[in-house]
Amino acid sequence: MSKETTELPPGLAHDAPLVEAASGGEENDWIAYDKVKQYTNAFVIQNDSKILLGYKKRGFGQGLWNGFGGKVDPGETSAQAAVRELQEEAGITAPLQLRGILFFVLEGVDTAFHISVYSAYEYSGTITETDEMRPEWFSIQDSLLPPRNPLTTIDHDAQAEELPPIPLDKMWADDEFWMPLMLARRYFVGRADFGADNKMRRWWFGATPAS
Repeated sequence: MSKETTELPPGLAHDAPLVEAASGGEENDWIAYDKVKQYTNAFVIQNDSKILLGYKKRGFGQGLWNGFGGKVDPGETSAQAAVRELQEEAGITAPLQLRGILFFVLEGVDTAFHISVYSAYEYSGTITETDEMRPEWFSIQDSLLPPRNPLTTIDHDAQAEELPPIPLDKMWADDEFWMPLMLARRYFVGRADFGADNKMRRWWFGATPAS
């Protein structure tokens, strides 16, 4: 049974109780960190049936699929950085909304990653491959979506489009825990600590109660 909590892992904060969605690795202590850097990650979703991801061609996370994002530059808000990064990495703009906060700590790295996650349900411009990212649409598996209201109108044309499913096995290991929360449009926060082997040592994810 889901439980509400106000006690969050170090590095996370929220002003109201959250429902725990997933946790593990409690036998390990949270990894200590000295500094925190701000990052963004943005996703474009259409008809609750497909999502735009980018294949990282170089740099940190090379070879994995992810949203579009990067560092928040001095003088920027995270929202401004998210819009800029989406334009730089995918060639499009979108009315992004903040969906949640992720906090990552890597063993042997003294700087933690504070990532503001954004999503949008429409975009403008032409999706374009860049030096860093190769954008591609993926179908959203039903297992990642909340139960549908049987009276909800479904865009069958969008569903009929033949797309590969979200490649969770080629994404960061934590994505499977928080992506369903984002897709359900629930505000979420989460922390994941990774060992030197890039495997999760400890994790916790929570979200606002389902409506």
